[in-house]
Amino acid sequence: MDIPHADLTVDKDLAERLVRAQFPALAGPVALVAQGWDNALFRLGDAWAIRMPRREVAAHLVEHEQQWLPVLQQLVDLPLPVPVGVGRPGPEYPFAWSIIPWADGVGGAELAPTERDRYARQFAEFFAALHVPAPADAPHNPVRGVRLATRSVAVHARLDGLVGRLDTDELAQLRTIWDTGAAAAAYDGPAVWLHGDPHPGNVVIGASGLLATVVDFGDVTSGDPATDLSAAWLHFTPAGRAEFRARYTEHRQTDAASWARARAWAVSIGTAAFAASDGTGLMARMGREAIEQVLSG
Repeated sequence: MDIPHADLTVDKDLAERLVRAQFPALAGPVALVAQGWDNALFRLGDAWAIRMPRREVAAHLVEHEQQWLPVLQQLVDLPLPVPVGVGRPGPEYPFAWSIIPWADGVGGAELAPTERDRYARQFAEFFAALHVPAPADAPHNPVRGVRLATRSVAVHARLDGLVGRLDTDELAQLRTIWDTGAAAAAYDGPAVWLHGDPHPGNVVIGASGLLATVVDFGDVTSGDPATDLSAAWLHFTPAGRAEFRARYTEHRQTDAASWARARAWAVSIGTAAFAASDGTGLMARMGREAIEQVLSG
């Protein structure tokens, strides 16, 4: 399967009841859009969406979004899914949940890397605006924004688990790219705001082919901007990657070590997506495309 088993049933009827009970002014037709990795997403009328955790391990991540998305929206021009309704836990549903603006478009994971190249410059500008020093009470995330060396055991174990699913040469190259990033000069600047999970499934693309919004800030944290700069490999072809890198460096200082770490983060995030899938579906495709882009340079 592409997604883990849910800890509780989150369905249309539950979403409708919670909206009617807590936000009657926003009540309207509810339709399931997706049962995601951590959250279920429903459309509410024409203007809104409902985001509800389906796993206890991720429930607190919605609380991070509720607290910090209004702050992050002040940093960037792109509209973010800032909650218009902060749902309370209760006897029927034990987690915090959100009503957010609906964004028309398609998920970036549904597009080919050549199509994603259209928003390379825009995505670079988004990250350049987001990557400002974060406050000391920004959410802590033990697996994103940290020194790569702290993740080496986990990443090498994941690569070992992909023996038989990836070619021996591919695995050897991925290990080298990871180790090169982990051995590169560590980030020594201020801890900046990070999206934390910048894969194509977390962007919505409008009819123009450009970004309509960036979603799923559950992994929001602070630290090394190279985590987010992994998007250069997670999203784009070499042409788009060059444009992304050039545009970002017009706004933020980087060096060769920054991009070595970013490429290593792409190894981690891309192989995590691929390893979590059964080899089919968008998760597998997204992971496979990321691996191919990492290996292309």
